[in-house]
Amino acid sequence: MTGGTAGAAAAGAGAAFASALPAGRWSQDGAVVDAHRLDRSGWRPPGRPLGVAFAGGVDDVRAVLRTALASGTPVTVRGAGTGLAGGAAAPDGAVILDVSSMNRIRELSVPDAVAVVEPGVITDDLDRAAREVGLSYSPDPASSAISTIGGNIATNAGGLRCAKYGVTRESVLGLDVVLADGELVSTGRRTVKGVAGYDLTGLFVGSEGTLGVVVGATLRLRPAPRRTVTLAAFFDSFGAAVDAVTAIMATGIVVAMAELLDGPTVRAVDAATGGDLADAGQALLLVQTDGAGADDEADAVEAVLRGPARAVRRAADPAAAAELLAARRAALPSLERIGRVLIEDIAVPRSQLARAAARITEISAATGVRIFTIAHAADGNLHPIIVVNGSDRLNGTDGTDGPDRAADEIPADVWKAADLIFQTALDLGGTVTGEHGIGALKRRWLGAELGTANHSLQQRLRHLFDPTGILSPGRGL
Repeated sequence: MTGGTAGAAAAGAGAAFASALPAGRWSQDGAVVDAHRLDRSGWRPPGRPLGVAFAGGVDDVRAVLRTALASGTPVTVRGAGTGLAGGAAAPDGAVILDVSSMNRIRELSVPDAVAVVEPGVITDDLDRAAREVGLSYSPDPASSAISTIGGNIATNAGGLRCAKYGVTRESVLGLDVVLADGELVSTGRRTVKGVAGYDLTGLFVGSEGTLGVVVGATLRLRPAPRRTVTLAAFFDSFGAAVDAVTAIMATGIVVAMAELLDGPTVRAVDAATGGDLADAGQALLLVQTDGAGADDEADAVEAVLRGPARAVRRAADPAAAAELLAARRAALPSLERIGRVLIEDIAVPRSQLARAAARITEISAATGVRIFTIAHAADGNLHPIIVVNGSDRLNGTDGTDGPDRAADEIPADVWKAADLIFQTALDLGGTVTGEHGIGALKRRWLGAELGTANHSLQQRLRHLFDPTGILSPGRGL
């Protein structure tokens, strides 16, 4: 297709989307596209998206997908843009389908302990609303203050409370989904139990927008914890902290949270916040217990920690606990101040956590790549975070992108470090992604984990739902 022909086709497609949507819901303005084309992964696809469709309801989503199918236009679904694997970074010629305005909590049922929500609802907003009626929404990504339910469902997000409450899938009972041809389907139920037919709800959770667009969700709520106790323990090494987590798990206590930051990450948080956490130790472990037995469980955990830890701090009131947890939630923003971040996301059996962490340290030394490690230690999920161009700032002094660093090719030594990290996960019986998804950044490693037959089966399944391949091309499988 010549440049003139391609330009005419793009103009025609843009006009089609403008016609299909209500006034004000379609934009090809350069600044608008730039504000919506990327996610938090640091990945910048080549080329330029066609435009942004702002969905105000299900009918808008259906109209966008029907128009996309008719014109052969790829679609990238976007919520808050907090994804860390490049899944919401829109490729050349794609329509960005923004569902963040679909942000209503349609129902909160105390008797059934369920919520019915739209995909743009912010995770923390749902949890706050649930707590007002004595319930809670358990999944807690570290980005819960800004991430959306739809994005959490798309990636099967995990987070801080996974050890006790599981990942997002454990809280999703049913979904409303618009398929690639614009058809609206509903899956699942609002009952706690139900095994009629195939588990299509579970299939859509974690599918990263490749099978359909989630426009509604029926979510399981739980009783709000009566009490929460948070402990912060400081250690001389990351390995010593991992050993302490192993000792805690051996007691039989199921903690709500066990978050672990290595020394470089703690120092980065101190630099960003003006804190002095690094003075207390080279690794920070945050443990939380909740429920009626929170105090007794915290006593037992503290007894385990007092031996190997250099210092232990305890908080029982919400304000003090939030202060302790602030370091964990500040970790990624602190690293983003240093340079462009690529957040890896591996999980290994808990018994292999220490070996994985030690191997990551070796990989950093061998490749010369700066790697900062955070872990959901109670479930074996590690986030080795690679900082690229760490001597530079991510943004210029005027608040705009500096030397367009995100457009640069990822250096070969970074790919080498990533290769070794993911191979480590597989060698230890783990996975290349525990909660962030495959997106665009991890596709090269997916086949090694799935194997040929499994990978082929999943690709055929994707084709069944989206025969023309308009949904999130180049993402996921």
